[in-house]
Amino acid sequence: MEAGLDAKYEEMTREPIPRLVLRLAIPSMVCMVVTALYNVADAAFVGRLSTEATAGIGICFAYMTFIQAVGFFFGHGSGNHISRSLGARREEDASQMASVGFFTPVIIGLVSAAIGLPLLPRLAVMLGAPPDVVPYACQYLRYILIASPLMMSALTLNNQLRLQGNAMVGMVGIVSGAVLNIALDPLLIFVCDMGVRGAGLATAISQTLSWLLLFLGTRREGCVAIHLNNFRPTAHLYHEILAGGLPSLCRQGFNCAAAVMLNYAAARYAPAGQEASSVAAFAVVSRTMMFAFSLALGFNQGFQPVSGYNYGAKKYGRVRESYLYALSVSSLILLALATAGFFWAEEIMLLFRSEDPDMVAIGARAMRWQCLSFPLIGLSTSTNMLFQNIRMTFRSTLLSIGRQGLFFIPAILVLPRLWGIHGVEMAQAVADACTFLLAIPFAIGISRKLKNNQTKHTPNPLKPS
Repeated sequence: MEAGLDAKYEEMTREPIPRLVLRLAIPSMVCMVVTALYNVADAAFVGRLSTEATAGIGICFAYMTFIQAVGFFFGHGSGNHISRSLGARREEDASQMASVGFFTPVIIGLVSAAIGLPLLPRLAVMLGAPPDVVPYACQYLRYILIASPLMMSALTLNNQLRLQGNAMVGMVGIVSGAVLNIALDPLLIFVCDMGVRGAGLATAISQTLSWLLLFLGTRREGCVAIHLNNFRPTAHLYHEILAGGLPSLCRQGFNCAAAVMLNYAAARYAPAGQEASSVAAFAVVSRTMMFAFSLALGFNQGFQPVSGYNYGAKKYGRVRESYLYALSVSSLILLALATAGFFWAEEIMLLFRSEDPDMVAIGARAMRWQCLSFPLIGLSTSTNMLFQNIRMTFRSTLLSIGRQGLFFIPAILVLPRLWGIHGVEMAQAVADACTFLLAIPFAIGISRKLKNNQTKHTPNPLKPS
């Protein structure tokens, strides 16, 4: 394994930044896009059943963000530590962290399933389901709860592999499961006549395949393998996970809270008789915008292992170069997608449920609002990921909670009181604009700091040794 890790070190600290980031970003982009695609596919196939069914799986998106919160917390927390350890040539430390980071979310997933399954209807109501939507939410959520241990640990594994610079290995596992999910959806929903239950079962089966392939991928040369005998949790290791993963936990935790609050607001401020249409509309918009954002997010993930390795190796010029490159490209991607979404909002909504004009109208307005501020989130995303990787925990956490915590939650509480359903539609756009303003001084500050560190650690050829 050491020979493979030595080769990885040379690659991560010497290869030209644009080529290296792009090569690592492509598998991450494919992973993110395909993962987001099967969430969109679930909504598209279920949309053929009824508006209530579409709203039901939309309600469950809040619990999916909880799964992501746990998986990304342990994946980023352990993965960032692994990346820096490999950059500093501490392979044994990296191996122990990989096992602790992997097995802990398995345990958390088992506990979550044991608590949630007996309380399904109550859980659906807590997530914001109106009465006529609760049965559909329960049908889908049952299978998601059963698969929680594998889904959480699969997200952890994918992030560990990516942050080691082995994004291609992670891509195989994620994409294989997502493709299977898309294939199983119509088979189980329509052919087997399982309805919403079929969508949930398709997700559970596909996530099991992803988990298996990701786990087998850790056995490849150049990857840090997972071993049960390395599961030796200590307070120090969990402190490291907390320091590296807290921004992700806060970001995804507030995403979960924001999703629940959006469900409630969509139902409460909807015109009379349009509660299910409103919840379904925002569910579709959320999944569609997440699909679009996954392209930029995947590209940013390509620079994370580069920044982690080079920060551990004290090559600060390469860290800064990778950050600025990722920021520029991801912002251009978001601008292009926002332009398309703004002009084709109705056509996109019609793909999900053309039989419900109320859902299409509400969703198109909400999508246009979000597209107005969509290009701005590239700055906060790239800066947050850099802070997280170089363990500037407070700043990274502040940026993480900015979008859905500091700004969206107040917006969703205040704006609908002023403008009703239109306030719900514009809440995310207002939050994104505020997050951009928050990120500006952080971005300027870290760029200057990396430039100064680069100067300090660059040998002076005129100075005698």
